[in-house]
Amino acid sequence: MTASHMNGYVTETDGGGGSGGGTDFLEEVVQRHREMAVDCPSELGARTLPVRRSAQLERIRQQQEDRRRREEEGRNRQELDLTSSMRLKKLSQNPKVGIDNPTFEQMEGPAYLWFVFVLSELEDLLMSLKQVQHSLNDSQSQDDIELVLQLVQKPDFQKAFNIHNAVAHYMNRCDLNPCPRALMMAHDSVAEQEMQLEPLVPSVGQSETLTQWGGETVKIVRIEKAKDIPLGATVRNDMDSVVISRIVKGGAAENSGLLHEGDEILEINGVEIRGKDVNEVFDILADMHGVLTFILIPSAQIKPPPIKETVMHVKAHFDYDPSDDPYVPCRELGLCFQKGDILHIISQDDPNWWQAYRDGDEDNQPLAGLVPGKSFQQQREAMKQTIEEDKEPEKSGKLWCAKKNKKKRKKMQYNANKNDDFDNEEILTYEEMALYHQPANRKRPIALIGPPNCGQNELRQRLLSSESDRFAGAVPHTTRNRRDNEVNGRDYHFVSRQAFEMDSAAGKFIESGEFEKNLYGTSTDSVRQVINTGKICLLCVHTQSLKVLRSSDLKPYIIFIAPPSQERLRALLAKDNKTPKPEELREIIEKAREMEQNYGHLFDAAIVNTDQDKAFQELLRLINKLDTEPQWVPSSWLR
Repeated sequence: MTASHMNGYVTETDGGGGSGGGTDFLEEVVQRHREMAVDCPSELGARTLPVRRSAQLERIRQQQEDRRRREEEGRNRQELDLTSSMRLKKLSQNPKVGIDNPTFEQMEGPAYLWFVFVLSELEDLLMSLKQVQHSLNDSQSQDDIELVLQLVQKPDFQKAFNIHNAVAHYMNRCDLNPCPRALMMAHDSVAEQEMQLEPLVPSVGQSETLTQWGGETVKIVRIEKAKDIPLGATVRNDMDSVVISRIVKGGAAENSGLLHEGDEILEINGVEIRGKDVNEVFDILADMHGVLTFILIPSAQIKPPPIKETVMHVKAHFDYDPSDDPYVPCRELGLCFQKGDILHIISQDDPNWWQAYRDGDEDNQPLAGLVPGKSFQQQREAMKQTIEEDKEPEKSGKLWCAKKNKKKRKKMQYNANKNDDFDNEEILTYEEMALYHQPANRKRPIALIGPPNCGQNELRQRLLSSESDRFAGAVPHTTRNRRDNEVNGRDYHFVSRQAFEMDSAAGKFIESGEFEKNLYGTSTDSVRQVINTGKICLLCVHTQSLKVLRSSDLKPYIIFIAPPSQERLRALLAKDNKTPKPEELREIIEKAREMEQNYGHLFDAAIVNTDQDKAFQELLRLINKLDTEPQWVPSSWLR
C-alpha cells in the first residue's frame, strides 16, 4: 500500500502495476498538483488564532532588538560628546543655518542631530515605524502610521529621501558658498509650488517588505482580507515546507499581487507553518480575516512579466462534477458544470487545469473555479475509452472491427494534438464561443429536431400558418417530374438527377434522400434565399444534418423538441387519433435520450412538449429573444 495526499487528504492505493502510458500521464498530473485551498467562501469565519513564534522569526526579531540597542547606545554617546565637539557646539548654538523646513522647525540642537542619525538608514526608518505602529493601542494612530509607511515605501519618496540626506549633508558644511545655497533655495521654492503628493487611501492595508536574514531574503507580506472574500490560494507540501501552489483569480491574494506561486510560507499571523500538513494549514486559515501577515521565502523561480490574459468563452460539451474526479488538484475549487453551459476561461497558466467562471455566476462566485483543460480532458477520456474496450468481451461478427478500432486508439490516444488522423470530435470537450446579435434584415434559420411523433412538424406548420409574413420554409429540390399545378421555384426546384447528384457531391445539400426512385433534398442555397427576403426560415431536420448545417454560413438556431413522460405522450398522440403501443412509446423516449446524449452539445435550446399550446408559446419566446438579446455562437462563425 502507498499513501499519498489527494486534495489535501491522505488516501491509500494498492501498489500493483498500472496500464502503461495513460496511467503514468495521469499520475504525473496528480503528483504535480496535490493542493489544498487554504480557505473557501463557505468556510470563512471570525476566529482569532493564538500567536506562536517560530525560532526563525525569533532570530530575526532578536537581530532587530540588537540593532535598536546599538542605536540607543550610539545616541547616548552622541549626546554626551556633543559639547566636546566645536563643530557640533556651533551647530547647536545656531540650529537654523540653511533653509528652514517646516517639518523640522521645532527640532533644535541635539534633537535635530539625533533625528538625522536615525534617518540615515531607510530600512531603520521602516522598522521604527512598524515598531511604533504595533505599540499603539488606538486604531486611528495605527492608521496614521500605516499612511506614513505607505509613503515611505513609494519609490519616489525613497529617491527624495536620498536627495534630502545629500542636500542636508552639504547644506550644513561651513564652506558652502552663497551661489549653490541660492540655487537650492530657488529649486525648493519651485518644487514646493509644482509638486503635490497623491492622497493615500487609508483602507489599503497591504504591504511587502524584504528583509535579509542569514544570507537569505525573507519577505514579510501584509494582506487585508475581508470576511466575505476568500484568500484565493492553494498550498501543497514539499517535504516539511508548505508552498503556495496556485493563485486563484478573484481572491485577496490575486488582487494584492504580493503572493506568488512557489513562495514558501514560514508563518501566518505569528503561527508557524513549516512542518504542518496542508489540512492543518486549511484549519488555521479557515476562519481568519482582516490583516494577515505572512512571512515567506520568495520563490526562486524567475517570474515572467505579467501579461493581460484575454478571456476565452467556451461551451461545455460534457458534464463535469469535481466530487467524482480523482485527478482534480483541489476539489474545493473544482467548478461543476453541465453540457451546454457557457464557461468564461480567465486563466490557462496551467494547461491541465483552467480557471473559469460559469456564465451568470461572476457576481455570485467570488473565486474562479478549476475545470479540466481541453488537452487533458481529451487524453484521459481517450484512455478511459480504451480501458473500457479492453474490458469488453470480443463478440462474434465484430472481431475485426474491435481489433482495428482498439489498435487505432492505442496508437494515438495520448498524443491527440500531434496526430493528424485523430478525430478530436470523438472526444467532446469545449467549443470556443462568441456573442452574436442577428441583424434585423438577416434572421437566423430555426432548425427543429426531435424523434418522430414529438410534435416538431406540427409546431413548424403552426408557425408558418399563423405568421406567414414572418416565417417561411425552404423550397426543396427534387428530380421527379413537375405536376400541372406546381410552379418551379415555389413548390420545388425541379432538377435533373445528374445536376442533383453533382450538387450533393459538392456538399450543397443540408439533407437529402430518395423516395420512390426520386431524389429530394434541402439545399443551403434555398435556405439562403429565404433569409435574403428578411423572413425566418423554419426547418425540420434529422440529427445527421446538423454537422452540415452548422458548418455552413447560415448560423442556425437549433431547438430540440423532447417528448414528455410516457403517459403524457400517449395522451398527446391520442388527440391526433394515434394509439401507439407501450413499446413504441418507450422507443420514442429512448430515441430522444440517445439524440440528447450524442447531439445535445449542438442544441441551443430544448422544449419538452408536454402541451402543444405551451410548447408553441415557448417556441415563439425563444425566437423573439433572438431579436432582443445577443446569443452565444461558435466563434468560428464570426471569423
